[in-house]
Amino acid sequence: MNDRYERNIGSITQEEQELLNTKRAAIIGCGGLGCYSAEFLSRLGLGHLTLIDGDTFVESNLNRQLNSMAINLGMNKALETKRVLLMVRMDLSLKAVDAFLDENNAVELLKGHDVIVDALDNVKTRLIAEKAADTLGIPLVHGAVKEWGAQVCTVFPGDFTLSMLYQSDAELEKPSVLSFTPAFCASLQASEVVKVLLKKDNVLRKKLLTADMRDDTFDIIDLAK
Repeated sequence: MNDRYERNIGSITQEEQELLNTKRAAIIGCGGLGCYSAEFLSRLGLGHLTLIDGDTFVESNLNRQLNSMAINLGMNKALETKRVLLMVRMDLSLKAVDAFLDENNAVELLKGHDVIVDALDNVKTRLIAEKAADTLGIPLVHGAVKEWGAQVCTVFPGDFTLSMLYQSDAELEKPSVLSFTPAFCASLQASEVVKVLLKKDNVLRKKLLTADMRDDTFDIIDLAK
């Protein structure tokens, strides 16, 4: 464990590294954002990941989804992400769920975790995840991408930040997304996950970080106001 994570030490302490190894994260969606989030968190040393996605890889995923390959088109995203992660960390505790999160299974699938990663691409399921996270008392790290841009925030129980950002009946058309945008957004999400789990300052609670890489602009919107 010391050799594997020795380059983490300094940015975090040895005690914090050991703490991360006890933590459990649920990642909802294993496409553009979820594949990268799972990769980053597994390499950081989290002890357990639950991967939730009922979708399969298709050709249009190849431009941006880390685990989408010509040889696994048609295969389930959660199961394929688990397969790839185990090639890096055979000791990683992993559960892959070949199912879409919905109102009937959300609480059961998400309970027992320390943090939830929203790597979804639709408003309805995001709001279901937020409601379940609130019921369970679990922080949720939200991320979304479009074209050159990304947004990230962290939702603590009682905040209902996503309900402020999205209307429940909103339907978003599939946006253009470039290859590097999900990786960038997932990096921000992984950073938020670590800050939440290690109780660091400057978590994006009631704040929305927006970034546009085309214009190299970054903003933090204070949602409390």
